[in-house]
Amino acid sequence: PGLIAIVVMVSVIQLTAFAIVREREIGTLEQLMVTPIRHAEFILGKTVPFFLIGMSDTVLVSVLAKLCFAVPLRGSLLLLVLGTVPFVLSALAVGLMISGSARTQQQAMVTGFFFLMPSVTFSGFGTPIAAMPQWLQYLTLLNPLRHYIEILRGIYLKDVSLCQLQEHILLLSLLALTLLVSRILYK
Repeated sequence: PGLIAIVVMVSVIQLTAFAIVREREIGTLEQLMVTPIRHAEFILGKTVPFFLIGMSDTVLVSVLAKLCFAVPLRGSLLLLVLGTVPFVLSALAVGLMISGSARTQQQAMVTGFFFLMPSVTFSGFGTPIAAMPQWLQYLTLLNPLRHYIEILRGIYLKDVSLCQLQEHILLLSLLALTLLVSRILYK
């Protein structure tokens, strides 16, 4: 289940990061800025397709996990969607932040890589979070991948209820909201 989260995060962050940087590189970003379109509308137009791609990636990888690797889905599909939406939104926000700081697609790719590597390392995917130093365990609470992996493991392997996952879903939603609002407000 952890691989589902990593595949979705990598694809959404990299695609979103390239979206605005590409506009800047080919010179159409300046043309878009002089149109009557508002900043929030521009961001929305750039992120909705990648949101749909992230949700589609989740479905595709989940089906492949079931068919090819016999990974059981013991929990609720509705709960899976409820946990996936804020995760994809937070990945979109990270991709937007990367695209806002990068000037070229190469910079966006490298910056995305430097975000993804620590994110995967401190997500609990390969190393249990309980084995990390206490201060680092608190820091992992800011990692969207950590929460989504916990959600996926709970749904896929343990058939947990919403009550057991509500902390992770709420923290993930708060991270997504904070990141998106800060990116929309920061022009």
